[in-house]
Amino acid sequence: MSIAIIDPACPALISEHPAQVPPTAAVIFGATGDLTHRKIVPAFYHLAKNGLLPDDFAIIGFARRPKSDDEFRKDLGDALRQFSHTKPVDEEVWKKLSSHIYYFQGELDDPEAYKRLAEKLKTLPESAKIGENYLFYLATSPEYFGQAAQNLAAAGLASKADGTRRRLIVEKPFGSDLKSAQELNRTLQAAFAEKDIFRIDHYLGKETVQNLIYFRFANSIYEPLWNHLYIDHVQITVAEQVGVESRGGYYEHAGAARDMLQNHLFQLFTLTAMEAPASLDAESIRDEKVKVLRSIPTPSLSFLQKNVVRAQYGGGYINNKPIPSYRQEEKVAHDSLTETFVAARFEIDNWRWHGVPFYLRTGKALATQFTEINIVFKRPPSVLFAASSEDRLRRNTLRIRIQPNEGISIKFNAKVPGKAESEAVDMAFLYRSGFDHYLPEAYERLIVDALIGESTLFTRSDEVEQAWRLVDSIKSAWAQQGARDLPLYACGSMGPVESDQLLEKDGRFWIRPKEMAS
Repeated sequence: MSIAIIDPACPALISEHPAQVPPTAAVIFGATGDLTHRKIVPAFYHLAKNGLLPDDFAIIGFARRPKSDDEFRKDLGDALRQFSHTKPVDEEVWKKLSSHIYYFQGELDDPEAYKRLAEKLKTLPESAKIGENYLFYLATSPEYFGQAAQNLAAAGLASKADGTRRRLIVEKPFGSDLKSAQELNRTLQAAFAEKDIFRIDHYLGKETVQNLIYFRFANSIYEPLWNHLYIDHVQITVAEQVGVESRGGYYEHAGAARDMLQNHLFQLFTLTAMEAPASLDAESIRDEKVKVLRSIPTPSLSFLQKNVVRAQYGGGYINNKPIPSYRQEEKVAHDSLTETFVAARFEIDNWRWHGVPFYLRTGKALATQFTEINIVFKRPPSVLFAASSEDRLRRNTLRIRIQPNEGISIKFNAKVPGKAESEAVDMAFLYRSGFDHYLPEAYERLIVDALIGESTLFTRSDEVEQAWRLVDSIKSAWAQQGARDLPLYACGSMGPVESDQLLEKDGRFWIRPKEMAS
C-alpha cells in the first residue's frame, strides 16, 4: 500500500530541508526536575548527535537548589545514560554539549533572579554569537507559568519587535478549566507575542501523529472515503498500564478528563477529523483543527449523562504485580470521586461527519499500554455471499497505531483458501521496519520546531480554550449528578463495563488492542 511519509530526519513538518537552528541560549526552568532529566536534556543530546544544534548553543538550568555547573552536568550525564532511547551514549558528543551547559540558582517567584539571569545570559562564553536569541522552557509546576512570563518581561527578556528571537515553551497542563486557561493566555500574551508562545503537547511530536496529515491528504485512495458516506464510526484510545503512582496529589485535582481528554485525545481527534488546510503552514493547519472543536456544540446535561462514562480503578494485578486501588494510592482521599478512566461519545456537526460518532477513551492501570486511532467503515452488503456464508461480512477497519510500534494497518475481507467463506485479514506498514531513518523522540522534534519558530505542532490559544469548553461541560455535568461513588474497574482490564455499554447500545464494540510486531 502506498503511504506518503514525512522524512523523520527533517525537523520541520512542511520543509524537505530543515531550517537551520540559530545560535541560541535555552533556559530550562525547573532544571532539576524529572522532565528535564528524562526528556528535555536527552532531546538536546540527540539533536546535537544528529548535527541539528549549532556549535554556539548554550543551555542554562534555572532552579532553586544550590549547585555548581560541574555538579549539574554530572547529574544530567547520569540521567542521560539511563534515559536516552539510544544506547550507549556517545560520550564525545555529550562532553562537547555539556561544556555549553550552565547552572543558575534562583527562585521562580523572585523578580530579582530574572534580572540576574539577564546579566548571566549576556556574559556567557557563547553570547557573542547568540546575541539575544533566547528560548525559555517552563518545565515547572503550572502555577508558575504566568508568574515566570511576567518576570521575564519585567527583566527585558520577553518578545521584542526588532527580529530578536525570544520564544517560550509552556508544558501542560495549560489551565485547569476554561476560565484559568483564558487568564493564563492573557498573562502570557501580555509578555510574549502569540507567535512566540509554544504550548507543548508531546503527542503532536510523534511521527505517526504528524503523518496523519500526509496519510489523509497525500494519498488519493483514502480522502474520498473519509466522510459519513463510508465511515461508520471512529475510535480513539489512549491506554496507560501504570496507575497514578507518585502523582496522586496532582491527579486528585486533574483526573482523566483534564489530564488526557483535554489535550492528547482532542489533538488526535482534531487531526483525524479536520478538513484539508489551504496550505501546510502552521496557521492553516491550526485553523482547521479549531474548526473541528467549534463544530461540536456544547453538550447538554442529558446528552452527557448518556454519552460520557467515568470510573476509577479498584485494585488488581498487572503483569503479576499487585496494584492498589486508586483510593489507596499516596495523597489520594479515601472517598475520592476523581476519575481515572473516561470514555465519551462526540459528534461533529458539519457536512463531512454528520451522524458519525467519535468514541474517545483513556484510562490508567489498564491491561496494556497503547495509543491508536481506529477508523471503522460501514459494513458492506452481504447478500452476494449469503448462500456461502452464514455471517455478515466484517467491517473494514483502518488502524493507526501511535505507540508502541508505530504503524498503520488495514483490515479487509478475503476468501479463505479452499473454502467458500471470507475472513478478515490485515495488511500492515510498520515505521521501524519500513524506514532505515532515525526515528526521533517527540521532544526532539518539538524543541527544534520551537527553536526555528515552526508552530504547526503546538496548540494555539483558541484551540486550548475550545477544548476546555467541552471538558468544562463534562465536569459540570458530573458535578450536577452529585454521585456518591464511581463505577470501579479491575486493574489489568480495559475499563468498566459501562464503557462497553456506551458502544453496545449503538450496536458497536470497542476494537481490541492488537500488538503490531516491531
